[in-house]
This record gives sequence, C-alpha cells and structure tokens, in this order.
Amino acid sequence: MTALRLVFAGTPAAAVPSLRLLAASRHELVGVVTRPDAPLGRKRVLTPSPVASAAAELGLPTIKAARLDQAASDAIAALEPELGVIVAYGGLVREPLLSTPRLGWINLHFSLLPAWRGAAPVQHSIIAGDAEQGAAVFQLVPELDAGDVFAEIRRPADRLATAGETLERFAVDGAELLARVVDELAEGTAHAEPQLGSPSFAPKLSIEDGRLDWARPAAEVLARFRGVTPEPGAWSELNGARVKVLDARLAEGAPASGELAPGVLGPERKRLLVGAGDAAIELLRVQPAGRAAMPAADWGRGLPAGARFAR
Repeated sequence: MTALRLVFAGTPAAAVPSLRLLAASRHELVGVVTRPDAPLGRKRVLTPSPVASAAAELGLPTIKAARLDQAASDAIAALEPELGVIVAYGGLVREPLLSTPRLGWINLHFSLLPAWRGAAPVQHSIIAGDAEQGAAVFQLVPELDAGDVFAEIRRPADRLATAGETLERFAVDGAELLARVVDELAEGTAHAEPQLGSPSFAPKLSIEDGRLDWARPAAEVLARFRGVTPEPGAWSELNGARVKVLDARLAEGAPASGELAPGVLGPERKRLLVGAGDAAIELLRVQPAGRAAMPAADWGRGLPAGARFAR
C-alpha cells in the first residue's frame, strides 16, 4: 500500500483526534504546524496548544507559527510533504505554500459545505437551528472553504447538545473520514465533487454574540445558549453586572409564580426560571460576576423580587 509524507496543521482540541489517527496510520507524518503558545487562565500562563501538546507526546517535529508567512512556508517546504492536512489551524494557507505538496492540502471542516464556511461552523449551525449537521473533507483552494468535497458525514442535529459537545463528536467521526480520504489519495482512488448551492458564512464569535435576548422565543434563546457554549459563553446582565449562563433548559410545567415577562427571574423553591418570549427557561448553573459557578437555584434565592435581566 502506498504511503504519503504528510504535514499536519491544527491548533485546538478538535484537531487532536485527526492528528493521533494520522500519526498511527501507515503514512509518514513529517511535521506538525500549530499556533504559538498562548496565555491562559487568570495568571496568563503561556500554554501550548492542544495540538502542540499531542505532537510533543507523539515525538513529532513541530513548527509554531501565528501565520503561515514566508518563514513558516520555508520550514514546511523543507519537510518535503506530499500532502498537507489541516484541521482548525486558525490561519490561511496561501500560494506558493498551497501548491508546495504535490497533492496540495485537504481540510476537515465541521459543516455541510457550502453551509457555514468560516471559523465557527458548528456554533452558527446550532444558533441557526439547522436540522442537520455534519463534517466535510475538501481540497483547499485560495477562496475560503470553497474547494471540491471528497467526503462528508451527515447527522440529525442534537437539540440538547452544546457546540462543545457537538464539536467533540464530529472531531472523532471527522478524523476517521479524514484518514479515509488520505488513504484514497495515496491509492489514487479519491474523487471530489464541486460544492453545490449558495454558501453561508460562520465568522468567529465575539463575547457580544453570547448575550441572550430574552424577548426571543425560548427555542431561539436556548439555541443561542447551546451555540455559544463553552465559547465565547452565554451571558446576561443584571444590575449592570454580567451573569454567565452555564447550563439551561426549557422549563417543565408552568411557573409557580405565573407567567414571567421576558427577562424576569422567577425563583422557586428548587429552581430558577427566567421568562423568554413565549415560554419560561430554567437556569441550571450560573456564574455571577466575581463569584464561582453555582447551582442557579442557590443564586436565585438571594435575588430581590422582580429582578430582571437587561434586554
């Protein structure tokens, strides 16, 4: 069986299953490209990316680059890869690097292309309420996420899963899809089809994207909550202070205190409800500003009557 010299580019935890599977394959993984160590936590300690940590564990040579500039491109070219593989690296591959491997670059993307091209496909898909989700392996081209698709997986959307949970699942399933395409490219049996339909785009989410609008229907509020969890995180504002919403669900049964107007908090003996546009939502875990995460019902017991999230 034919083996290829591969270079792998990726950064977050979602890329690690693909890295590990390719490292264990018959192919030769000659190098790993990832973004530089980043400050994390309150103490801002410089921390390697999940891909960098996995590459070190696997004993793989690593290139740390914030972008694929001339220096990074020269370092990759020196490895003489036959195929580049990219999974959520966080930077663009441009010419001449795009054509450096004889088979070019392939990308594992966590959407059903051409839907949700860009940095945050899973998050935008959940926020939009898509009925179906998936992942695709495609040929990298200069235009953003526009190349021909080799293979994809499709799944009905899980209406209870957060973006983090969904991405974790597709990272594993997508790694197997990616490894299969690499094998097919090595054997010369791979076939790609052009993307069909109008594209939609999924830019990186900001902190403001996590603000919950309680005037919207409950299904939309919960879709946004799930789509921004764990990053950038869902939140609302109470008396000028931000309250992070860590877990929430549609409330079962009518609120004991009657109908709740949008944003109004309704503490009960064992739960904390908040009104949305057409129904109540139960907050399960929250993190008030300057405090540790806690059960929402515990926090709710200290709220004044009529407390209301800002809209």
